[in-house]
Amino acid sequence: MGLNCDVARARAGHIRLLRDTLALVDFLAAAAGQGAATTLRDPNDGDTGWTVLEVLCHLRDFDRIFLERARRIVAEAEPLLAAYDHEQMVVDGRYNEQDLSVVLADLRSSRAEFGTFFNSLTAEQWERAGTHPERGRFSLDDALMQVGLHDVQHLEQITRILRG
Repeated sequence: MGLNCDVARARAGHIRLLRDTLALVDFLAAAAGQGAATTLRDPNDGDTGWTVLEVLCHLRDFDRIFLERARRIVAEAEPLLAAYDHEQMVVDGRYNEQDLSVVLADLRSSRAEFGTFFNSLTAEQWERAGTHPERGRFSLDDALMQVGLHDVQHLEQITRILRG
């Protein structure tokens, strides 16, 4: 009983993290505004570093990818999950030309779906997994934790960009 309670508590904490990191994203994006979000670049990468808007578009698009992976894990038996070239997505999606407010609205919408999805899973569904192209076996717990960790990595990047 204790282990199940601990697992449920950890999952609930990670679901809360999805909301909390989104609040930080909103705060930092508001602080940047459209102008700074499209001009300031990650100083660690020089002229080729991502802008805040590019990072936010990346978060939005990978939020959708992460959710689709999780849905496939529930719907299919041991699905093979696709890999994506995040650098090419920046170019193909013309991320730095997008509207900051639209990107944030899309991310908020996706994140709400994520929370609803994870909160609706049954104990049996939580046991399901797929195969990630870089990580191997990839469970729904992995999928849930990946979102928060991914957010935190990019929140640090956004902070670094804004700090210059």
